[in-house]
Amino acid sequence: MQKFFLLILFILAVWQGYNAWQKRSVSHGPGVLVAEAPIQQKTSAALFQKGDAVITPLATFKIRARVLSRRDYDNEKNGDLMPVDLALGWGPMSNSAILDKIRISQTNRYYHWSVDEFPIPRRDIETHSANMHLVPADEYVASSIKKTRPGHIINIEGYLIKIERSDGWNIQSSLTRDDTGGGACEVIWVKSFYIEPAQ
Repeated sequence: MQKFFLLILFILAVWQGYNAWQKRSVSHGPGVLVAEAPIQQKTSAALFQKGDAVITPLATFKIRARVLSRRDYDNEKNGDLMPVDLALGWGPMSNSAILDKIRISQTNRYYHWSVDEFPIPRRDIETHSANMHLVPADEYVASSIKKTRPGHIINIEGYLIKIERSDGWNIQSSLTRDDTGGGACEVIWVKSFYIEPAQ
C-alpha cells in the first residue's frame, strides 16, 4: 500500500513539474520584437452561431504581438466560448528592456500592470498592450492557443466580434487600441493562430 501511495505522489510530482515546464516564459534579449501595430478593417461578414451564441463580426483583425501573460478560464462562466485570455504587447511593449520594469498579471478577465517608475510614458503602455478574449473557431485553433506561453511571438487573424447568448449574456469587443478599463478588451473570433519559433 505504501509503495502504491509513493507511486501516486511521484506521478503527481512529475505532472506538476511538466505543467510548470509547459508554462515557463520564453526569454528574449532587449529590443523591440514586434514593430508593427495591429490591423483592423471594416467588414460586411454576416453573423453566425456557435452553440447557443450569436456571433456578430464587427471588423477584421490581424495582430502580431508578444504574449505578456496568459490566463485560462475554460472552467469558468463563458469559458466554453472564451477559454483563454492573452495580454499582448507590441512596439515598446514587446521590448524586454521595458517589460523587465513592469509587473503584469491577469484576473477576472482583466489585465493589470504596475511600475515603480515608468520606463516609458504611461500612454505608450496603454496604447501598445491589451487584454484579448480569444474565441477559437475550431479545435485546432483552440489546441494551438493552449500551447502559448509568456514571451511567445504569436500571429492572430480573425474578427473582432460581439457575442450574444440565449440567456441574455453579451459582450462586445473594443474597436480601438486607445481605450482602457472596462470594455477596453478585444474579443476575437480566432480563425488562425500561429506561434513563431523561438530564435
